[in-house]
Amino acid sequence: EKERIYMSEKENILTRTWMVVLLASICCILWGSAIPAIKTGYRLLEVESSDTASQIVFAGIRFALAGLLVLLFGTIREKKIMLPEKSMIRYIVPVCLAQTLVQYFFFYIGVAHTSGVKGGIITGTGNFIAILMSCLVARNEKLTGWKMIGCLLGFAGVVLINLNGSTLDMGFKLTGEGFVLISQVSYAVSTLLINRYSKKMSPVLLSGSQFFAGGILLFIIGKFMGGHLDKLTAAGAVLILYLALVSAVAYTLWSILLAHNPVSRIAILGFVNPLCSVILSALVLGEVQEAFNLYSLSALVMVCVGIYIVNFRKETGIS
Repeated sequence: EKERIYMSEKENILTRTWMVVLLASICCILWGSAIPAIKTGYRLLEVESSDTASQIVFAGIRFALAGLLVLLFGTIREKKIMLPEKSMIRYIVPVCLAQTLVQYFFFYIGVAHTSGVKGGIITGTGNFIAILMSCLVARNEKLTGWKMIGCLLGFAGVVLINLNGSTLDMGFKLTGEGFVLISQVSYAVSTLLINRYSKKMSPVLLSGSQFFAGGILLFIIGKFMGGHLDKLTAAGAVLILYLALVSAVAYTLWSILLAHNPVSRIAILGFVNPLCSVILSALVLGEVQEAFNLYSLSALVMVCVGIYIVNFRKETGIS
């Protein structure tokens, strides 16, 4: 009885607006730092933008380490070794494929072929895609006119950030911005899966297991493609550890929030992600001019206004 009351109180805390906003913001600040950190990692480890195989090896090490950190944290918290049971594999594998293997295979290649600012803003579209999928595919909620307007504004921001002069397709590469966008579709699918499967098993165990499995697969794929990290230095190792912690902390918190809240309520708070990506990219990568020109600022406003409209419609009930 006491355990049931404790779980009820815990769930109540995780559904309170201030707690949801706080934890989601922490996640997005961490994610916002990932793009400049990855680019810095490529520089420290001397991984060229054309060296796709080594980029995948880099990602594999990061996520395998992230998985181990999550499982270690869970083991310490639960005071018992946290390992998945055989019956949980049917939940872990789909999330692993969508969230880690497919998403980051395309994300790491895409980030190497686009600017941190563009990558950050395009990453924000994953929230809109998740809402659309929740409404149209999973049918967990109703797709209203306001939600459509908000989503369209977000995608308009993605188009605008890729405008260079007056030509729509200038500055857009399939292996750059295109791959980052593909990664966000995979992210949206994983959001729906986590929302469903985190109710059937521990979100911490799900996050740690899928990260470790996905990281190993990425590492094997990268090595098979001829990837290597021969220039690993102390600074490079520290940066990989930081990126592993980003994934371990952010995705575990995000999974816990998705286990206790509707997809739209959590996904919509991802507006902090593109904002942090733009600011941190400008500061870390020296892209101040790109971060604060008319196209980038207008695109960022569109993305944030789109999310606000969806959130405003949800809060007020205006039809």
